[in-house]
Amino acid sequence: MSTAFFSHPDCRRHDMGPGHPECPERLGAIDDYLLKHGLLDALDRHEAPLVDLKDLGLAHESHYVLELQDLLATVAATGERRALDPDTVASPHTWQAALRAAGAAVAATDLVLDGQAENAFCAVRPPGHHATRDAAMGFCFLNNVAVAARHALDVRGLERVAIVDFDVHHGNGTEDIIANDDRVLMVSFFQHPLYPYSGAVPKGTNMINVPVPPYTRGPEVRELIEVHWLPRLEAFAPQMIFVSAGFDAHREDDLGQLGLVESDYEWITLKLKDIADRHAQGRIVSCLEGGYNLRALARSVAAHVRVLAGV
Repeated sequence: MSTAFFSHPDCRRHDMGPGHPECPERLGAIDDYLLKHGLLDALDRHEAPLVDLKDLGLAHESHYVLELQDLLATVAATGERRALDPDTVASPHTWQAALRAAGAAVAATDLVLDGQAENAFCAVRPPGHHATRDAAMGFCFLNNVAVAARHALDVRGLERVAIVDFDVHHGNGTEDIIANDDRVLMVSFFQHPLYPYSGAVPKGTNMINVPVPPYTRGPEVRELIEVHWLPRLEAFAPQMIFVSAGFDAHREDDLGQLGLVESDYEWITLKLKDIADRHAQGRIVSCLEGGYNLRALARSVAAHVRVLAGV
């Protein structure tokens, strides 16, 4: 069984302006590193399709989707960027990129559920885990992982899925969407305090939030995962695992102050793969979130993908 790798050139055309950390070069750095080290040959490459708007409605308020579509159409028509908040800027190609990013997550879900791949990694942008039911924020417009998880439940008929978020920032948007949906278990760690300054008190009983202080290193994070995540994931026995794969907890990333390295991402992925193998027929769909030091990002994604692909 193969590991599918979803991406699309449209995801590089979304551009929030000079100096913005969530830049098109992120995907280029990942591609270049995987190609240089022979990993692309081990992956089954797919172009991300456009998401069906009906799938967006599974995670987002319908009025939000329509308003965002209208706003981004105006941005495309004028050719001028527009800030939705201090960190989140729409450009003429943002809507297409966002549709591709969410579309990759849904298509990867279908591919894995149909048995055409064991697991998948979506190298897409914009990221998604800060996008709430009705608002864009934190570089995010559509919540790719939440859309895919709801697709697996509401369209494909699964009964239990897990969402794992290891970005340095709390996935407040995902939490907003799936809070108290007992079909979903969300586990995460994140630096606290740090943007978006949430997560210390979970919004629902179906989530395990593990806030950690600045300068926490990999061994401490691994211990927290062993104590807090793994027993709950084991008891929940998910039929599929979705990953919000943020690599900005890396010690070289300036957007946070945690101290993870590539071997930590490898270890986390091994633990998730073990749970997926025992409970979910190996089914994992992972979507890129943060990671802004280009070299550290590329190395960390490679460590994650190596485990997924078993190479």
